[in-house]
Amino acid sequence: MDAEGFKEFGTEMMNFITEYLEGIRERKVLSSVKPGYLRELIPTEVPEEGEKWQDVMKDLERVIMPGVSHWQHPQFHAYLAAANSYPSIVADMLCGAIACTGFSWITSPACTELEIVMMDWLGKLLELPSKFLSCESNGVGGGVIQGAASEATFVALLAARAQAIRRIKSETGLDDGYIIGKLVAYTSDQSHTSVEKAGRLGGVKMRLLPTDEHLQVTLEVLMNAITEDKSKGLFPFYAVATSGTTNTCAFDDLEVFGDICRQENLWLHVDAAYAGAAFACEEFRYLMKGIDKAHSFNFNPHKWMLTNFDCSAMWVDNAKELEQTFEIDAIYLRHHAQGQVPDYRNWQIPFGRRFRSLKLWFVLRIYGKKAIQEHIRTHIALAHEFEQLLLKDGRFEIVAPVLMGLVCFRLKNRSNEENETLLKTVVERGKIYVVPTKVHGKYAIRFAICSKFTASVDMAIGFQEFSAAASDLFGKM
Repeated sequence: MDAEGFKEFGTEMMNFITEYLEGIRERKVLSSVKPGYLRELIPTEVPEEGEKWQDVMKDLERVIMPGVSHWQHPQFHAYLAAANSYPSIVADMLCGAIACTGFSWITSPACTELEIVMMDWLGKLLELPSKFLSCESNGVGGGVIQGAASEATFVALLAARAQAIRRIKSETGLDDGYIIGKLVAYTSDQSHTSVEKAGRLGGVKMRLLPTDEHLQVTLEVLMNAITEDKSKGLFPFYAVATSGTTNTCAFDDLEVFGDICRQENLWLHVDAAYAGAAFACEEFRYLMKGIDKAHSFNFNPHKWMLTNFDCSAMWVDNAKELEQTFEIDAIYLRHHAQGQVPDYRNWQIPFGRRFRSLKLWFVLRIYGKKAIQEHIRTHIALAHEFEQLLLKDGRFEIVAPVLMGLVCFRLKNRSNEENETLLKTVVERGKIYVVPTKVHGKYAIRFAICSKFTASVDMAIGFQEFSAAASDLFGKM
């Protein structure tokens, strides 16, 4: 394809994207195709001769769109937000055009240097402690863009594991394999499954601690678990506190985790994948009290800050811990600026990396602080609006505090099976899409505000779907 052809193709694709997003309300929120549907719609092999781009565009609606579940649809209320915006889309295009693999500074200095500065911008927006900012910690601490929060949790665990092995080995003389077999980490039973997976991948025991009526791990529970494990000859080394769990958007008490982790010499990682974006608004920063005691912190701009996937922001208070864990030297990787700036391949699991900071630069500049705050506050206000519709009805109960853009609820005085039937009925109707969770054994329905297109009318639509389905299934009650 020559430059003129690319211009035409690109213009047509931009038109398609714009029409798709602006007309997304007219599409069915959830795909209804059967497994294997796509294989029947396209040839079984690569074409012998190249095809016209116009033919590819024609096939988007025929082949691709039937199998798309529309996360940007205003009535998509499952999981949590998956952010999107035109500035971020355009930045992704430029990232693809530059096509650098910024594993070190020399491979594309702007790729590294923009990331350093954008992570400081983002950290200042959230008012993170200065120890996490490269510009205020003399480069001791700093930020890095990971692919997902699950990567950040795993990276922190591996760094904490390496740190613990060095310390325990110097104190006891035990070998690495024995120490790894005795390491134990801690998190809440409300944490995302990726936290438990990190423990499995890291070859260490991950204890899921029970939570209280506020869905928090108490000081007593955490301390008792650590004391019990130490009495068994195990080595506590790592803890993950969650700020805004996927299940219920519950917040761990960071002061409790922080004090005990300092006392017991554990690395504390704070996973704020979804809710961390809300700390851009000063009225929600009380929820991050104690963050100064953490060793690492993570949230996903690609969830709630108008930035396309993948863009997961992670900060550490001591970057050398990452570098000691991940750095492998080779002569072909060396360059004249080594040691003066980060080589981000040593801060992550993959070797190569995309120019993801372009997305943050475009989004933060074009929207600015005020518009980002307004976007987050609007979503939270919509969640409270939906909460009030449920409470006024009288048949529903809220099973977790509504602090962000998530409402967890169920029918009062009904069994788990009946609430599950309610959810399945609503999803089968096809108007909205939601998913369930369990809160201390109770089956609950999660209603998340996900799309930037979602408005008050969608709260009314969502409520009407549940109200009508409840009446059809169980009468007026």
